[in-house]
Amino acid sequence: MKTFATTAAALTLIAGAALADGHAMAPSVTAADQSVANGVVSAMEITAMENGWLVVHRTDAEMKPGPVVAYAPIRAGATNDVAAILTEAVAPGEMLMLMVHGETGGTATGIFEYTLGAVEDGPVRVDGNLVMAVITAE
Repeated sequence: MKTFATTAAALTLIAGAALADGHAMAPSVTAADQSVANGVVSAMEITAMENGWLVVHRTDAEMKPGPVVAYAPIRAGATNDVAAILTEAVAPGEMLMLMVHGETGGTATGIFEYTLGAVEDGPVRVDGNLVMAVITAE
């Protein structure tokens, strides 16, 4: 009887893990147009598969990531209200791309090492698409 209970518990755990894997949340960024007058850009929610970075790039109507103007660490899973402090001025009307970057390929953990086009702490992609949201600064 003890063996059966242990086996049943193990099977329940395995089935639960398989169900969780099948329903894992995809990486995402949720953000809205916002004032940056306080020197901060925020995402309402970020979902990441591993620890990494919220990276804020300048962009325009062509939707190509430009120079980095802010970044903040993020943790694996879903995190609400992620704020990144701007490292340079952003004017109302400018478009910003809030993007999930990984914590891989660099030489140091916990240090943001990405430069535009580099592989260190680079962008996360799902099916070849960047995980990002574009907002307009107000």
